[in-house]
Amino acid sequence: MQTRREFCGGLCRTAAAGGVLSTIPGCGGGGGGSSTTSPSGMTSPSLVRLTGTAVGNQVTVDIAAGSALAATGGQALVQAGSTSLLVARTGTSTFTALTAICTHEACLIANGDGGAFVCPCHGSRFDTTGRVLTGPAVSSLRSFATVFSGSSLTITI
Repeated sequence: MQTRREFCGGLCRTAAAGGVLSTIPGCGGGGGGSSTTSPSGMTSPSLVRLTGTAVGNQVTVDIAAGSALAATGGQALVQAGSTSLLVARTGTSTFTALTAICTHEACLIANGDGGAFVCPCHGSRFDTTGRVLTGPAVSSLRSFATVFSGSSLTITI
């Protein structure tokens, strides 16, 4: 017997192939500039996706002028190989980096809204330190150490 998760995953993959992914609540994805509506009816914009470079246990991201992380308050989904991280610029030279996998049911968090990261599957909201603001998630997102030098952000995972 197929589980609900397997059924929904197959439905999302089929919808993505047909180009109707954004019309199905709970099917995350999409690049920067679009939005996703959670089952609770809340719409959150998709985070800008930046590419990082993974070497060993470190991910390096170039913070170019004009990028989503160039100014305090900026947020992005950083992808480096199979690693996905939520990154927020919290100050002139300070950043937070969090796992982008929701602690509720392991969905990819790819949305942000008003300084919060929003899971597109069930609407859990996390602050930029990873703390749960609104469930159903009850556990915080895992955080990682960051070092910013020049225009390069290094995240130790």
